[in-house]
Amino acid sequence: MSGADKIGSDGVSRFSGGFRLEDLREGFFAAVSREHRFGTDAFLLADFASPRKKDIAADLCSGNGIVALLMARDFQPRRIYAVELQDMAYSQLAVSVERSGGRGIVPVHGDLREFKSPEPLDVVVCNPPYKQDNAGIKSRDPAAVIARHETMCDILDVCRAAKRSLKFGGRLCLCNRPERLSDIFFAMRECKIEPKRLRTVHKTASSPPWLILAEGRLGGSSFMKIEPPLIVMGDNGEYSDEMKRIYKLG
Repeated sequence: MSGADKIGSDGVSRFSGGFRLEDLREGFFAAVSREHRFGTDAFLLADFASPRKKDIAADLCSGNGIVALLMARDFQPRRIYAVELQDMAYSQLAVSVERSGGRGIVPVHGDLREFKSPEPLDVVVCNPPYKQDNAGIKSRDPAAVIARHETMCDILDVCRAAKRSLKFGGRLCLCNRPERLSDIFFAMRECKIEPKRLRTVHKTASSPPWLILAEGRLGGSSFMKIEPPLIVMGDNGEYSDEMKRIYKLG
């Protein structure tokens, strides 16, 4: 997996496994395939979590490692355990980390339902499957089903995994669809993780939220901050100033 099979005319390395390297800049690269890609939500979650340089973190449901890579690029925490179950996604994760020079990211091939960090964590992030197992139309692609539906893990599994590894006062940061917010708060409280921070994400200022960002603290007191909404596109049809900052544009 360490070498590219060929370099395309666009200068992008392509591998026999059906994926390519996407340049994240500053020496970071993500291995991307049809099955395991990334979107805006990964950038928003990494920015929302904003780990400190001394922090030890974990990225559950890591996929190709995009959230871990962005946190390492933008915030340089001491260490990030990137946990991924699916074989192909883990292969992409391993290549992403190797081609990015490691950067303190430790790939873990395994089930988050069995994961326990070898050291106490300050931050756990997760971009989990958004749809319940019995909701919506499922893809014929097994990898897509696992990535999008709660067939292998649900929100409660994520919160239990975070509880096992977080230090007291440690943070769990999640992104999900707005309709799953009550499920997130219920699962957090079941695991003694108190919801502390919430932000909604809107495509435009006049549109309803399409994503929520939620943070809880293990053993935290009952008080939650509702942050100003994050607007993706301005009235002029261009990215908002905040999205330009998150995307590192301009």
